[in-house]
Amino acid sequence: MSGPVRMISEAQQSYSFSRRAVLLGGIQATAGLVLAGRMTWLAVYENDKYKLLAESNRVNLTLIPPRRGWLVDRNGAPIANNRTDFRVDIIPDRLEKESKGQVLAQLRDLLKLTAEDLARIEEDLKGAAGFQPVQVAENLDWERFAAVSVRLPELPGVAPTRGFARNYPAGAAVGHLVGYVGAATAEQFKASKDPLLVTPGFKLGKDGLEKMLEGPLRGKAGAKRVEVTARGKLVRELATRPDEPGQTIRLTIDAGLQEFAARRLGNESGSCTVFDVTNGNILAMVSMPAYDPNALSDGISRSEWKMLSQDDHLPLMNKTLQGLYPPGSTFKPATALAILGAGVDPSRVIYCNGGYQLGNRRFGCLGRHGPMTMHTAIARSCNTYFYTLGREIGIEPIAAAARKLGFGAEFELPLPSQRYGTIPDTAWKMRRYKQDWTQADTLNAAIGQGYVLVSPFQLALSAARVASGRELLPSLLAGKRKPASRLAFPEEHLAIVRSGMDEVVNGHGTAGASKLQLDGIRMGGKTGTAQVRRIMDRNRGQGGDWKYRDHGLFVCFAPVDNPRYAASVVIEHGMGGARAAAPVAKDVLTFLFDKQKALDTLAVLENGWGGDIRARMATRDAAFRAAQGLPAAKPTPGASPLPQPTPSATATPMPAATPTATPTPAASPSPQGPDE
Repeated sequence: MSGPVRMISEAQQSYSFSRRAVLLGGIQATAGLVLAGRMTWLAVYENDKYKLLAESNRVNLTLIPPRRGWLVDRNGAPIANNRTDFRVDIIPDRLEKESKGQVLAQLRDLLKLTAEDLARIEEDLKGAAGFQPVQVAENLDWERFAAVSVRLPELPGVAPTRGFARNYPAGAAVGHLVGYVGAATAEQFKASKDPLLVTPGFKLGKDGLEKMLEGPLRGKAGAKRVEVTARGKLVRELATRPDEPGQTIRLTIDAGLQEFAARRLGNESGSCTVFDVTNGNILAMVSMPAYDPNALSDGISRSEWKMLSQDDHLPLMNKTLQGLYPPGSTFKPATALAILGAGVDPSRVIYCNGGYQLGNRRFGCLGRHGPMTMHTAIARSCNTYFYTLGREIGIEPIAAAARKLGFGAEFELPLPSQRYGTIPDTAWKMRRYKQDWTQADTLNAAIGQGYVLVSPFQLALSAARVASGRELLPSLLAGKRKPASRLAFPEEHLAIVRSGMDEVVNGHGTAGASKLQLDGIRMGGKTGTAQVRRIMDRNRGQGGDWKYRDHGLFVCFAPVDNPRYAASVVIEHGMGGARAAAPVAKDVLTFLFDKQKALDTLAVLENGWGGDIRARMATRDAAFRAAQGLPAAKPTPGASPLPQPTPSATATPMPAATPTATPTPAASPSPQGPDE
């Protein structure tokens, strides 16, 4: 049964329709307000963001690597600068598919590209953006660069460009000092996300000063803006923002002295460090053999790296700061200052009968010197004198005096991997070996053997402090500095030690053959011979396999009456300071007072060695490549030959030094000092 039919009046229908209309109208109004608000937000408040995104769809930025700042010496001469780098790139968008093969074939012939080069270019082209350049070759000579430039109508997509590459005029002579530059690693890019690191042509410091001074040397990148289509097709080039070069940094180094010292080391494995004793400035810091930073900065092959890494003279190691050696008798000035500080009369006589007896062990001397005072003991390097008085005062004063001269310390220098060696005492031995200090340990330490280890850099600094009487702090960066304070030694004690070192060279001492041949200028010094192992055979470190021969060391200063320069020379496995190290120091100091005289001597020596550093390195490289069945190496761009002096009629020939070996671990304490 159906219910009653409900009748809806016209008024009710009108009311229902009006309510729905209002509801729908409200929804539409709300939606309109939301849309209007969103549009207002996008158009007004986020206008810059979307404008930038829209611009990026149309304009792309290509970074221009900044020119690195120069490293110059104390006189403004360049040590590391920039040379013009001729390179050839391909712009993928401009390279037509049908002509790609022909273009690459022409580039192969013009630039002498290898199959490996072509494979790399093909791979880079596959993953490159349309406007992003792909490197074909860099460090081109002018002839090859010009050959490509004049054929551009036949080479669509090819773009010859001129940039800048790092250049080290002195080559290997400054290798360990300045380091080198290279492309950033994947890890470096992941850490910083800096797009500059993956920009073609950009390189950053990898070692030495280049690495430690990366910030001020880098500069700021420039940018080239290009207009492209949505698919990346190049439309036109827009404005270019130039790069800002890095800072020029002035060093305390004397570039001429640095080169001379490196060349004078010849075929030896060793180091030479020179100080200005008036202010602590480092004038030269040389470690040889060394790598050519020009070659490493341009990228070397596996075979070249193999040659460097397998060389037993360790050309990749900075021996000046990282090499540690027993100082031998070059440590005796420190022991002498400790003896004087303990109140011992310098005129006290100690009789040398050829050694010192401690219990059932005999500690040998260099000879039977007879009666010795401090002056004659320093001059003739009498071990017996220092054994006797070293045992009398004990190790603590000796260690304290050594530390005052700079041994066992690390200094604030813009160079990586500095090693500070060992100045042992009773607490050190207990901490290191859990053993008590013995009197035998004191005897060994008193003559710079046993546990004592120092770097060539510290040896030079100790000579500079003895010469100046001041607590000099070493510096590599030029600039005004506060005067150094006086050393905590009485001036009369320092004068006694300096007088003994004067006698070493200019009297009846161990280095009389290295006396400076300069009117009115005397050099004071101290020879040293350091064992590399216990004396176990008849050669006693003075023959046999060179890697078992003793090291030769020499520290010096000049002029004696008013010191201006101090230096150290260490010749690895040179068998003696007098025979190997002192002649090098003599010529290096001669260069500071009479350059031509020193260059005349060097010319004779290099003639016997087979040329200068670059010539000898090229000979070794050619021999290595021939032994490995490899083709000849390409010449290193940008490297200019070092000046070749013409020998004068007065130049005195000197015997060529014997090549020496790599650093070996310090010998364990030995009861006998080696010959000097």
